[in-house]
Amino acid sequence: MSGAMIRPARLLTALSLAGLLAACGGQSHDPQAQPARTSSAGLPSGTVEAGEQAANVKSAATGQTCIDCHGAAGNAPIDPTYPKIGGQFRDYLAHSLQAYRDGDREHALMSQQAAGLSDQQIADLAAYFAAQPSQLRDLRGAHDR
Repeated sequence: MSGAMIRPARLLTALSLAGLLAACGGQSHDPQAQPARTSSAGLPSGTVEAGEQAANVKSAATGQTCIDCHGAAGNAPIDPTYPKIGGQFRDYLAHSLQAYRDGDREHALMSQQAAGLSDQQIADLAAYFAAQPSQLRDLRGAHDR
């Protein structure tokens, strides 16, 4: 191969790389530099304050609030089969509420409770309960005697 044939190939490669780098310019790859606008559940950002208010509003379908069943800060359920949700991962809470609302997950009370929730209300509730102190623990050693 002659040197004249190699130069256009190198030039084309260099121009392609320069174009790719220019297209990526100005973008930060630091996740802390750009705040997330939505959760992984595809929801808008929620606020703790709005979530606290929503957690204390009685559902028209059930006549219950979130706090009525899950307890203060989501850590004192009225029934041992109800989960402690205080301190749970925000996206887990959001996905769960979406699934109850959309019929992908069923529970006699929760399906009705979540049926009328908007995406914003779900995001707010998830933000509130995720911000609460956690009494969650793993089950490591739970079955050891």
